[in-house]
Amino acid sequence: MNEVLRYAAFTTTPAGGNPAGVVLDARNLSDAEMLAIAAELGYSETAFLHPTDERQYRIQYFSPLAEVAFCGHATIAASVALGERIGPGTVNLATQAGPVPVEIAADPAGGITATLTSPPTSTRPASEEEVRPVLAALGWSADDLDPAYPAHVANAGNDHLVLAAAGRGRLADLDYDFEALGKIMADLGWTTVHLFWPESPTVFHARDPFPPGGVVEDPATGAAAAAFTGYLRALGRLEDGAVLTIHQGVDMGRPSLLTCNAIAGDSRVKVSGTAVPIQ
Repeated sequence: MNEVLRYAAFTTTPAGGNPAGVVLDARNLSDAEMLAIAAELGYSETAFLHPTDERQYRIQYFSPLAEVAFCGHATIAASVALGERIGPGTVNLATQAGPVPVEIAADPAGGITATLTSPPTSTRPASEEEVRPVLAALGWSADDLDPAYPAHVANAGNDHLVLAAAGRGRLADLDYDFEALGKIMADLGWTTVHLFWPESPTVFHARDPFPPGGVVEDPATGAAAAAFTGYLRALGRLEDGAVLTIHQGVDMGRPSLLTCNAIAGDSRVKVSGTAVPIQ
């Protein structure tokens, strides 16, 4: 039997954060079996670890519909689960998007904090032809966007369309066409649409529709947070070494807290968070 653990990531309470499944030893599972487990569990992602050496693992991530190259919240969940069993220190994860080292540490509150180092980040402007149908699927107009933050496709292991809401109210009022947005994203290879509103230069509120994975919305998206941090740095809005705070999941009743750090002299990003078991 392959025990499926359940953790909520980027939270200190099971009622918050983003739930993830974790299988700590999946060496005997096929891709089809892992997909079936993820679909039955129904979380946005389940992480499957394949131990390869001491504190080294190959890791695969499955949404209910498909395998994804990299997932931040499931990485945090899996790393906290590992930390509870093998103790603090660094674990090295081999993902489809490249190597992802994770630092596991005990926090002052008695829990465990995991800090992943993302794959390299990159970003490019999104074209009007890409953005227009997305706005239609969201029920937004061009006036609902903040021109200070141009639309981009940002990557930190997966592609995410990044759109800035003109106000907090616009971000809170999310009621989109699931089928239409899912088709656009599947055709263009986007994992989520990262919608955000800036509370300050380093504090942001975000929402991430995830229809290609069969999920209406992610309560916390570590991969998108890393890509977004790279996007801000590329725009000159975030200095190397700056710490970014992202609040996500609030509008769907599962508040999450993600902390991101733009590594000086490196295109990668550190993403930190806690995770707790779901009983």
